[in-house]
Amino acid sequence: MFETASSTGWDTGALAPQPRGGGGRTTLAGVLRVCVAEDEAIIRMDLVEILTEAGYEVAGSAGDGEAAVALVDTCRPDVLLVDIAMPRLDGLAVTRQVAARTAVVVITAFEQPALIEEATRAGAMGYLVKPVGRGDVQAAVEIAAGRWAMTAQLSAEVADLQQRLADRRDVDRAKAQLMREGLTEDLAYTELRRRAMDARATLGDVAREFMGRGS
Repeated sequence: MFETASSTGWDTGALAPQPRGGGGRTTLAGVLRVCVAEDEAIIRMDLVEILTEAGYEVAGSAGDGEAAVALVDTCRPDVLLVDIAMPRLDGLAVTRQVAARTAVVVITAFEQPALIEEATRAGAMGYLVKPVGRGDVQAAVEIAAGRWAMTAQLSAEVADLQQRLADRRDVDRAKAQLMREGLTEDLAYTELRRRAMDARATLGDVAREFMGRGS
């Protein structure tokens, strides 16, 4: 079971909507949205209060790992704070499932290097050690959100580069086929461009279609 900000009587200890403080960072889409996954109700309530007073939008909270995953799917937060020791699904398993969709900050009772390293490998962008302080929470949220945004941008750039390389390879193959049929390299490229314009498609797509048909 999880609770969202729009739920009636949600058991998170969230305060009524507060004016944004000076600390909460905003993005082009607005205030950072944060979700909290913590099985201890008092700690969960404290985290919600800290985040709200810092100016973040607390989109929802969860008391177990399975609910935390569902919460991310429903609320699409910028950052998820999740305790490592969670019932049903532990924080590491939650991180593995949602790290591609949101920045994760894991919370642990002890600063164990091996556990923190495992959380990092799972995709966590930061960690907090209990008892958490107000400044620590805000710093962790800001750093995690920034790291996740940079990682997502880098992944997109890598994917774009890979697509460009694949398109160039396939265009070269299609040109080579046309040249074997008697066209010069310039005419082969011109023919592919003509087909792309006629089909309103990319050169890469046209090249792959051409090679697939064999003509």
